[in-house]
Amino acid sequence: MDGMVRGLITLNRPQVVCTISHFEFGRLLDQKQGYKTSVIMEHDPRKYNKPYTQAERARGLLIKHGMMRTRELVAEGVAATTMARLLADGTVLRLSRGLYQLADADLDGHHDLAEATKRVPKGVICLISALAYHELTDQMPRKVWMAIGLKDWNPVEHGPRLRIVRMSDRLLQSDIETRMIENVRVSMFTIPRTLVDCFRHRKSVGINIAVEALRETLRQRKATPAVIAEYARKRGTWSLMAPYLEALTLDG
Repeated sequence: MDGMVRGLITLNRPQVVCTISHFEFGRLLDQKQGYKTSVIMEHDPRKYNKPYTQAERARGLLIKHGMMRTRELVAEGVAATTMARLLADGTVLRLSRGLYQLADADLDGHHDLAEATKRVPKGVICLISALAYHELTDQMPRKVWMAIGLKDWNPVEHGPRLRIVRMSDRLLQSDIETRMIENVRVSMFTIPRTLVDCFRHRKSVGINIAVEALRETLRQRKATPAVIAEYARKRGTWSLMAPYLEALTLDG
C-alpha cells in the first residue's frame, strides 16, 4: 500500500471504507460539495509526502486555476521546493516573482490581464485595457491599465507593466463584471462605465480615443444611448459626453 491511504469516507449515509491514493484524496477534498469527509491514516502521512505526489497535485491545481502564486500553492499543500523542481525540469514557468503557470498551458490573447490580476487581486481592469478587451479601440496598450484604491500600495514592478489609476472605494467597487481568462477571474468595468471613465480621464486616455470608443460602442450595439446617458449622469460626465453622444446618435 505504498503511497495509498486507507480511507473512512462518510457521505451522510452508511460509512464506506476504501483505499485511495493521496492524490485522489486531495482531489476528493477539493470536491467536497457539502459532504462530510474524514480519513483514518494507517501509517504516518509524512511517509507518503513524496515529491511526485506534490508535483501531481501542483499540476492539477495549475490546470484548474490557470496560474497561481507561491502562497496559494503552499496553502494547498505544495511546497516551494516542489515548485523549484518543476521549474528546473521545465514543467512550469515562472511568469513573475512567485507566480507560476504550466509550460504547456494554452495562452489567451489577453494573458497580460490575467497575470496582472494575479499580481494585484484587488485591482480592476479599466480604461484603454478594458476598451481593447471589448474590441472598442485599435489601440494596443503597452501597459495594463488597472484601477486600485486611493490608499492601496503601488504594485511591485515585475511581470506585465501596469498603468495605475487611483479611485475611491465607491467608484472601485461598482459597475464591475467578471471575465474568465486562462481560468483566472478577472474583474473589469462594464462597457458603459468604461466609456464614462475614458471621458473623465480624457487627459490620460486622449479625447479622440474616448470619442472613437463611444462611436464603436454605438456601431456594434454593445450599449444603448439611453444606458450610456444614464451612466454619464450618474458619474457626473453628462455635460461633457452629451454633445458627442447626441451627434453620434443622429449620425447613426
